Amino acid sequence: MSESRSFTIRVPATSANIGPGFDVVGLSLSLHLTLTVAVTAPDAATPARAPKITYSGEGADEVPLDAYKNLTTRVALYVLRCHGITKFPANLTIHCDNEIPFGRGLGSSGAAVIAGVHLGNQLGQLNLPVERLLDFALMVERHPDNVTAALVGGFVGSYLRELDQAATEAASVPLSEVLPEYPPDAGEDWGMDPPQPPLGIGHYVRFGWSESIKALAIIPRFELSTAKARGVLPQEYSRKDLVFNLQRLAVLTTALAQNPPDPELIYEAMKDRVHQPYRKTLIPGLPEVTSNITPSTHPGLLGICLSGAGPTILALATDGFEPIARDAAAIFRTHGIEVDWKVLEVAGGSVVQ
Repeated sequence: MSESRSFTIRVPATSANIGPGFDVVGLSLSLHLTLTVAVTAPDAATPARAPKITYSGEGADEVPLDAYKNLTTRVALYVLRCHGITKFPANLTIHCDNEIPFGRGLGSSGAAVIAGVHLGNQLGQLNLPVERLLDFALMVERHPDNVTAALVGGFVGSYLRELDQAATEAASVPLSEVLPEYPPDAGEDWGMDPPQPPLGIGHYVRFGWSESIKALAIIPRFELSTAKARGVLPQEYSRKDLVFNLQRLAVLTTALAQNPPDPELIYEAMKDRVHQPYRKTLIPGLPEVTSNITPSTHPGLLGICLSGAGPTILALATDGFEPIARDAAAIFRTHGIEVDWKVLEVAGGSVVQ
């Protein structure tokens, strides 16, 4: 790991759930987290030093620049140490440029985790296959929808495989053991025995996607933590509500690939009874936006839903993006909330160059 080299890692934003697919489906979107990485071999002119991180874009004032506190570099170190490489190479420089808003339901943490898995793989020259990269990501981000879409791109369905008892225990260790919080006086030898991920934790499939469909992200100007959004969900559901979602998910995964897409079919198929009804108290305006903006009132709209845990609203459409965004913004404004909006393409997966 001592030779000089450089590379770039680019990871897309993601939207999870897409209506009825709670914790099951994800969609990669054309906002990116980009890492520009350089390793310079130490010599008389450039003596060995600790990693240096700089950051620009969304969240630049919030992200720790210490390699032992930053999420992406902590994930990278986890991957390295699982392969017997105890520390970062000397003279490691990383610049992160981020287009993905934090805490808005657009997969910012999933992108950071996938960037970290790639970073560890590249720094250690490990040549891990995609399936193994996903195993490492799932040890950190325990829900497969965002990280899978960020890793492989497109419209993706995923699940966690049922493992034997030993593998289940290995995959269920507390996150604090996978990514320990490094104390201020921690040296390079601290946290040297990380838990190894089992093989084949997650599996996935890419669905088709009509090229005519774009994603309109309507982004309220407040953050909502995933933990808080999960905290309002019930522990149990009725059979009626689960069947409601299963029926619509079965239709949606095919309907979004059809040309031309059918607005009536997709709008109904993007309804949900598992997570959105319970999150409406956290996102004022959500019920009105998802019920008042329809294909009949807004030509070009196909369906509308909460993006991930929220608060972003995702509208899938072929046209009419500005009227959809304008009217959603007007609804949010009656609740004292301002929004931003972006028309996004469905993106490819993460890339290392």
